[in-house]
Amino acid sequence: MMSDALMRENIAKPIIELRHLSKLYKMGNQEFYALNNFDLDIAHNDYLAITGQSGSGKSTLMNILGCLDYPTNGSYKLKSKDVAQLDETTLAGIRNLEIGFIFQSFNLLPRASALQNVMQPLIYRGIPIKERRIKAEQALIRVGLKERIDHLPNQMSGGQRQRVAIARALVTEPAILLADEPTGNLDSGTTMEIMALFDELHNDGQTLIIVTHEQDIAERCHRVIRLTDGCLVADSVNHEIEENYIEQQAEKEEKHV
Repeated sequence: MMSDALMRENIAKPIIELRHLSKLYKMGNQEFYALNNFDLDIAHNDYLAITGQSGSGKSTLMNILGCLDYPTNGSYKLKSKDVAQLDETTLAGIRNLEIGFIFQSFNLLPRASALQNVMQPLIYRGIPIKERRIKAEQALIRVGLKERIDHLPNQMSGGQRQRVAIARALVTEPAILLADEPTGNLDSGTTMEIMALFDELHNDGQTLIIVTHEQDIAERCHRVIRLTDGCLVADSVNHEIEENYIEQQAEKEEKHV
């Protein structure tokens, strides 16, 4: 039985709302839609996989969701604010405040320690160095890297580097985590470790959006959408995983009553 609090959360206003969203590219005399009249709602604490073949529009959608690109038409509301037509300076601020990015290639500063890499996004907020250090240490501890705080990227495994990247994304306490093929450079064992970490973050209330072409990664997510030629052709829920999650959250809530 779903608790009243969880039911209220499920019917809450979406954290992301896309309406009639299109992205048109022109190449000489040719035009094509990377996204075509796209509608999508993403709720707080969604655990969503975006899938599709190469050229389906996944990367375009990710760039727009991450405020890295503009749609040609339509609206994109993030936490009820229409961000589709904002200027680049404003978008940069939104990216820093609301979105945590995780990339396939980690994108770490090679000559900076794990701690320095995680502190980096906080510099742009003008946070004092002592506070930056505390927040970065907490983020690294959260992803299981307490003993690697002072290590450089080349002193860590691929899985550890991805954990640093996740900590860097988490340190700003973003509204959404946006991961682009986050396990693409990892072996199968490390992939499962990173997905287990994503599961933990979702259980803690984080909204997660994962762009992937890997079926087994998509199946770990609670909801999967599939794109074809810029169109949303499927939107499904993994009911078994979602029902187990709701039961676990209800049990947690009962323990705190």
